[in-house]
Amino acid sequence: MREIENNPVDTTDYRILREVIRDGRASDVMLGERIHLSSTATARRRKILEESGVIAGYTAKLDMGKLGFSITALVSIELRSQAEQVLNEFESAVIACPSMSFCSFVSGEVDFIMIVHVRSFEDYDRVYRRELSMLPHVARIRSSFLMREVAQRSVAPAVVNDQ
Repeated sequence: MREIENNPVDTTDYRILREVIRDGRASDVMLGERIHLSSTATARRRKILEESGVIAGYTAKLDMGKLGFSITALVSIELRSQAEQVLNEFESAVIACPSMSFCSFVSGEVDFIMIVHVRSFEDYDRVYRRELSMLPHVARIRSSFLMREVAQRSVAPAVVNDQ
């Protein structure tokens, strides 16, 4: 059995990853057929990729518009300080925000970027007032609204191509 840390993945593993990205529900038999490998070998390799954390999990992609969440806001947040306690308190509070689907500490002019899905601008106003403005240590909140989705990928093709 190969060491994932020393040699993360080989070309066959990349073929498996490309197929799993395309269809995470594919059976080992189906994956094996697509990459021309036995289902047993495919299952073994997929298990190694899962256990090593290269494959961190499987999720369903939801159509937010069909669920009534037709507006996506990209929210930039600046904090009053970047002291460790301030960052920890903000991060703990933002995790509890029910409208937030993504939040990341970033470099540059702002401290955090969040993604919030809402049903309407009135709904965003409610989220802004009851969730975002209540977050601790916030100095400034800036919101941009996505007008049209051009592309959405779980993984950039360059990560698994040309291997």
